[in-house]
Amino acid sequence: MNTQETLYRLALTQLPGIGINHAHNLLQAAGNATFLFTHTKELRDLLPQVSPRLLQAFDHPEILRRCEAELTFAEKNHIACLTSDDEDYPSRLRECSDAPLVLFYQGNADLNSRHIISMVGTRNATGYGKALCDRFIHDLQELMPDTLIVSGLAYGIDIHAHRAALQYQLDTIGVLAHGLDRIYPYIHRHTAIEMTTHGGLLTEFMSGTNPDRQNFVKRNRIVAGISDATIVVESALKGGSLITAEIADSYHRDCFAFPGRVDDTYSEGCNRLICSNRAILLQSAEELVKAMNWNRPKEIPAAIQRQLFPELNAEETQVVQLLQKQTEGMQVNSLVVESNIPITRMSGILFELELKGIIRNYAGGVYKLV
Repeated sequence: MNTQETLYRLALTQLPGIGINHAHNLLQAAGNATFLFTHTKELRDLLPQVSPRLLQAFDHPEILRRCEAELTFAEKNHIACLTSDDEDYPSRLRECSDAPLVLFYQGNADLNSRHIISMVGTRNATGYGKALCDRFIHDLQELMPDTLIVSGLAYGIDIHAHRAALQYQLDTIGVLAHGLDRIYPYIHRHTAIEMTTHGGLLTEFMSGTNPDRQNFVKRNRIVAGISDATIVVESALKGGSLITAEIADSYHRDCFAFPGRVDDTYSEGCNRLICSNRAILLQSAEELVKAMNWNRPKEIPAAIQRQLFPELNAEETQVVQLLQKQTEGMQVNSLVVESNIPITRMSGILFELELKGIIRNYAGGVYKLV
């Protein structure tokens, strides 16, 4: 993505009265943000659906200057500015309708790792919750050492998930509710610094942004959208982790929860998620791996490799080739990430392959070759 387009996309997110949904609609209609800012006077003729009030929002040159300063700040501090068209932008998040147009990232982990989970929970973590984080991540590292752990760097379960990941040598990403010019809470600064070399820090907010309450809700959609699955470790009947679980469900992502005793305040939320079928009961890393169909692929001898079907188009062939390498099958999200084919088109491809009798759909959104 060129610097000018990045600048204009960032500015588009800062214009007054234009939320993320309007920004996406404008970008889709115009093709790029550069066009929106350089042809503002002609927008009404080219895009009749644009209201005069919306056009007035573009008349804020100070916003462009602020965004130019932000890109300079990012460059000086080795912060990557990822737009939704960049290869390094999280593919899973890109498929969400309210995905950020620009992300700021400081770290070395692959945001498109094959296996990504989010671990969230109460800020008042009990000994039970802390022990669950430690045991689960330890066991997950042995089963799936390439798993990326995502959380929000907050007090309680979040920070324990990050620290357990670092302890057991799994990369971990902290999604922030403010800019990368600060760490909140400050007490987690040392952990955050370590994460930049064994994971990373990610945010949609520019420097100077305060960690205001509404920003945490916005942050939660990134936590849910960047992952294959969200795991709620401990939660009371109300809390940010339940919001994250709800968002994950709206994105058609898997949600898991650890059960607790019926009289434990900080297990009530988890138990309610399980009881209402909004989360799958989880007891171990092995259960997660099995439910997500992440079993290690078996090597297929070259002599029994399938021949590609001549009637397949290029994208169908690509999907078949990916499934040939995974005898246990692959989930839709994994296919999207590995192929870089949007989920909207992937659904049609899988449907056609099913009609041709080449693949079969199994529980959990897993597809296998027939």
